Amino acid sequence: MTDNSIDDRPGGDPQRAHCVVADNPGSLTLDGTNTWILAEPGAGRCVVVDPGPADPDHLSAVLTAMTELGVTPALAVVTHRHPDHTGNVDAFSEATGAPVRALDPAWCRGTVPFVDGDWFDVGGMVVEVMATPGHTSDSLSLFVPVDGSLVTGDTVLGRGTALVAHPDGRLDEYLSSLNRLRSVAAAGNAIRLLPGHGPQLDEPLRVLDVLLAHREDRLEQVQAAMAAGATDVAAIADAVYGMPGPGLREAVDAQVKAQLVYLSGRGVLRAGEALVRSAEASAPDV
Repeated sequence: MTDNSIDDRPGGDPQRAHCVVADNPGSLTLDGTNTWILAEPGAGRCVVVDPGPADPDHLSAVLTAMTELGVTPALAVVTHRHPDHTGNVDAFSEATGAPVRALDPAWCRGTVPFVDGDWFDVGGMVVEVMATPGHTSDSLSLFVPVDGSLVTGDTVLGRGTALVAHPDGRLDEYLSSLNRLRSVAAAGNAIRLLPGHGPQLDEPLRVLDVLLAHREDRLEQVQAAMAAGATDVAAIADAVYGMPGPGLREAVDAQVKAQLVYLSGRGVLRAGEALVRSAEASAPDV
């Protein structure tokens, strides 16, 4: 078991979050997918966030972690549909009998989907559900008010920035989600972020401001690339990101498409033209 549990907050309640990291490291998954176990101290029930990839060893590690903590799952939650977060959904539900909830009905097992603003209580620990689309259309975050913890899925990563890949990823929604999380931090209610990959982040307001500024910088770089003569997605991607590493070409191009869709919606004519050129270039010959 890899345990990234957070130290007790001085003068506050004991920590309620424990992390088991899946053995699926990579350029998009960082150290691996984080499965968070949230439990009220002294309670016998917990909520498991993101059962993880389809990996029996990871399932075993999560079950072992719950045994060590002395808890059983009342519920599993899926933060979004990507397989490194959902691959173990059925195995986990079958092994534990726990229902699974998500915004997307496709990932619910034995219960109904969440809607934005839902909340639930597990062993006296209240958890609020926030729809935070952008990385995917079904992305959600969980807020544990008593701890000041925001479980962010892939909306915020422990290092670097999340992929917002067209067509499921939408940059307008993503920026709105970041601003929504920022409002919780700015009010002093959130003191830590628990991401879907990478380590916890203990300065949420600073982190969210950095992420928002980074996205604006990228949009300026995309516009500068078009002004310098890049006229399609591949050329813009190369100008802004450099040559992508192995296996990243598709992801980088999809992120540039999301940026162009966003800029086109802002009325940037060249962005729409670049999308059209890219679509024409990829269309099959008839």
